[in-house]
Amino acid sequence: MKEVLAVIRMNKINQTKEALSEAGFPSLTAVKVVGRGRQPVDFQLVKAINENPQDSSDLLPLLAKGHRLIPKRMLSLVVPDDNVQQVVDALIEANQTGNPGDGKIFVLPVDDSVRVRTQETGLVAIDEMTG
Repeated sequence: MKEVLAVIRMNKINQTKEALSEAGFPSLTAVKVVGRGRQPVDFQLVKAINENPQDSSDLLPLLAKGHRLIPKRMLSLVVPDDNVQQVVDALIEANQTGNPGDGKIFVLPVDDSVRVRTQETGLVAIDEMTG
């Protein structure tokens, strides 16, 4: 099993949920986080880009002048090893704009899982069709 951890733009959460669901992965955990990448950013510019994506090509070059943290969503999915690439592909398809700030995806090993209600362990505990 693997955990796929993705940090994405706030305004991409609905597209991402839909893409994952269509790919067969409706279960996920999402939390609001703040962070930044390599380049410092101006929060007001980020807000303007999120509110008016059509203006983003004019505003994106100005982002490097600030240094505030940007609100993002962090998603976590635990999937069988065989499904990791499908999840990663769905995340990329839903979030890739070609601009800085599209996000990051991390794939981590998971030793075990336990369904609390039934105490089932391993792959059975993450199988959507059981329990």
